[in-house]
Amino acid sequence: MAQLDIKYQFSRLNIAEKLIAINVFVFIVNALVPFLLGLSSNSIVQWFELPNNLVDIVFQPWSIVTYSFFHGGFGHLFWNMLLIYFVGRIFLNLFDTRRFLNVYILGVILGGLFFVLGYNIFPAFFNTNAYLIGASAGASAVLIFVCTYLPNQEVRVIFFNVKLWIIGAVVVLSDLIQLPLSNSGGHLAHLGGAFLGYLYASQLVKGHDIGSGFSKFIDGVANLFKGSGKKAPMKTVYKNKQTGKSASTTKDYDKKTHQKKIDAILDKISKSGYESLTKSEKDFLFKAGNEN
Repeated sequence: MAQLDIKYQFSRLNIAEKLIAINVFVFIVNALVPFLLGLSSNSIVQWFELPNNLVDIVFQPWSIVTYSFFHGGFGHLFWNMLLIYFVGRIFLNLFDTRRFLNVYILGVILGGLFFVLGYNIFPAFFNTNAYLIGASAGASAVLIFVCTYLPNQEVRVIFFNVKLWIIGAVVVLSDLIQLPLSNSGGHLAHLGGAFLGYLYASQLVKGHDIGSGFSKFIDGVANLFKGSGKKAPMKTVYKNKQTGKSASTTKDYDKKTHQKKIDAILDKISKSGYESLTKSEKDFLFKAGNEN
């Protein structure tokens, strides 16, 4: 019963909260299992961290994503998860789960690539045995995406209201300043994620979703694990007696109408800011975000 309750509670979380739960779970396992079994502290993480050596990455390709689920300490985990939580709330009021994952995972990947390329091009900045862990690149991608898409939206930071573009600029500038001083690999990964977030949002404003190809790739991989040998169940289509249209056609029409309303609200936000929305528009956008 407890297991079923945990699954139920997990299913009710939005995608940002699910990522936080997974990261916390991995952190606990990574700390607890080696201690209980008397193993070295890096006995688990060494299989998932992103190496700096290109040859090592060839034999550990999954690490370009898995490194983001491991953290070097509680403080590292806490601040990353806090950022994902608050920025995720803003993001998911505007867009669906798939787009959030596109920005987050692509940010993780590009952040990892920035780290690897930076190490091999400018080795003087790095330790000889440098490796990368942490969700910072993905969190930076989502943050800078929101800051780029809603630059004039104000958020409360302690005692002041600050525009999002200012927050984004401070974060990027901070990483640039600290790049040659300490944790060069981490700051370079942050910048890689930030670049992805900026590029994604700036292109989306122009009507180009640069993550659509990535979504199709993920769908293709997911389909490989589905029973390809099984025949698809027969589809029953019901006719509406009054209109003569099938129920599936009506459903598709409703989805298109729903999406058009979302797009119109997003256009209004990009032109006039979030505060220009009416209460009903904000409520509609919030419900649409939760449905996804």
